[in-house]
This record gives sequence, structure tokens and C-alpha cells, in this order.
Amino acid sequence: MYIHLGGEKIIRSAELVAIFDISIEKSSKISKQFVTHARQEKNVETIGEEEAKSIVVTKSTVYYSPISSTTLKKRANVFFANA
Repeated sequence: MYIHLGGEKIIRSAELVAIFDISIEKSSKISKQFVTHARQEKNVETIGEEEAKSIVVTKSTVYYSPISSTTLKKRANVFFANA
């Protein structure tokens, strides 16, 4: 199954590791360090031109998505519930 992250970006649900609200980047030192490291490794992708509302972590990439974490989690749960 697949999950639409916004724009034209779709990922395989098997690749999904975590979905976070964008506010975690400011409130958690560990999250900030994780994203900084991913940026250094060039494993970060911003989807579309809208302001990011969530961070989606996959096995290989960190995505900044314009779709809210709540909506993305609902989409992911639909796929995992049917698996």
C-alpha cells in the first residue's frame, strides 16, 4: 500500500517509520539533532512550496510535508488496519 504525503509524493507504507507534527523540531533537542544529521547526509526532502506541517520519517529519507500529522496518521492507519 501507499501513503500520499502531499504534492506528487507517495511512499510505500512499508517504508514508513514515524510521523511527527512540525512543532517537535522546536520542542525536542533530539529531534532537532536527528533532522540536522539527516540534512548533512542529504536525506531530507521538502514536499511542495507550502509551509511544512509535519515531518515524515522513512527508512531512507526525512520528508517535510504540507499535510498535517493528524491527516497523515489517519491515512497510515487505514493502510495498517487493512494489512
